[in-house]
Amino acid sequence: MTNVQFAGVYLVGAGPGDPDLLTIKAERVLRQCRGLVYDSLVPQEFLDLVPNDCEIQFVGKRRGHHSFPQSKINTILYQMSMRHVCVVRLKGGDPFVFGRGAEEAAYLAAKGVAVEVVPGVTAGIAVPAYAGIPVTHRLAGSSVTFVTGHEGIDKRRPSVNWQALAKASDGLVIYMGLHNLQFITEQLLIGGLDSTTPAAVIQQGTVIGQRCITSTLSQLSNEIQLLGIQSPSILIIGDVVKYQIEECCPQPANVTMPIDF
Repeated sequence: MTNVQFAGVYLVGAGPGDPDLLTIKAERVLRQCRGLVYDSLVPQEFLDLVPNDCEIQFVGKRRGHHSFPQSKINTILYQMSMRHVCVVRLKGGDPFVFGRGAEEAAYLAAKGVAVEVVPGVTAGIAVPAYAGIPVTHRLAGSSVTFVTGHEGIDKRRPSVNWQALAKASDGLVIYMGLHNLQFITEQLLIGGLDSTTPAAVIQQGTVIGQRCITSTLSQLSNEIQLLGIQSPSILIIGDVVKYQIEECCPQPANVTMPIDF
């Protein structure tokens, strides 16, 4: 294993929770970093990889409890990079997929700090796979849209045009959409998506506590409330859900991830 030859900040994707999905490069830089800034959806197993003398700072943000605004996180990263040669910014999933990694990279670069991105396995692909649901399928979906469901309900001009997305691709994979699901469903139906379109929600996708519910688009919100599904969860909407193969599912890791209430 080679030593780190880079002085600056690594933006590292931690993957979707299962420690076995952490990349080899991510593990290498974690074992050699001297400063670590990490998010909420990061299992303890990853924190145990860093050296004993590593400076560690938690900056997790959860819905309704945003204790660290992005500007504060940017400042923490910059200041830590001034104290240590090798700093890791550890983010759930992939740092450039709904992770604000690009904002942090741009801020650090403008300050003259070198940045290197270590991609991670994003939940939008891994979580459906762990539940046996393909995000594309030759008979059901040649295109897929990855979209955040965190925005739209309280904005005058939503950044996500759900009505336009209704028929823009064969399937939708929605991150952070549980809280706004009723609004999202209404908009997709208005946009022309059939109410009987297959849909699924997967909670705690790659770790202990995984729960997968399949339903129709119109009934999914009711099923989620009835069964008490919570975040973090991934939503999949499209005919690909019909091709779920439960027999091929990997065993979720014996790791507990935080619940977002």
